[in-house]
Amino acid sequence: MRVTQEGLRCIPVKGDDTTADLLMAAARTLRRRFAVALESYDVTPAQSRALHVVADHGASRPSEIAEALRIAPRSATEVIDALETRGLVSREPDPTDRRATRVAATEEGRRLSAVLAAARRQESERLLEDLPAGDRAELDRILRQLLADR
Repeated sequence: MRVTQEGLRCIPVKGDDTTADLLMAAARTLRRRFAVALESYDVTPAQSRALHVVADHGASRPSEIAEALRIAPRSATEVIDALETRGLVSREPDPTDRRATRVAATEEGRRLSAVLAAARRQESERLLEDLPAGDRAELDRILRQLLADR
């Protein structure tokens, strides 16, 4: 299903929603905004996340990428294949295990990763721009507390 900018506010919020319901609705809204932003680069959210992992952490085995993305290794292979086809990553021998390969971001992959990260930040800002600075700081503090040591 293709999501458009017009469809981004389609997650209804009811007066009796729990805090968890509201948190999930906010996360879904942000994911939809990210997906729309990525469409213009012809990159799926999974490809964007995998590219980010490789660009930020350096050459990694496909199993490490799968673990970082919390997806099945087979799914990671499909994502890596798509990125390799576009010239965004390359496979190279693992220097510590000749049976294994590592995936490394190409120069173009690192460039696109930075562009995609900027697009994600921009969409986050658009969603949060109406919150006063104090409320944003408090939300940030609360979310960090919820996620600490998890």
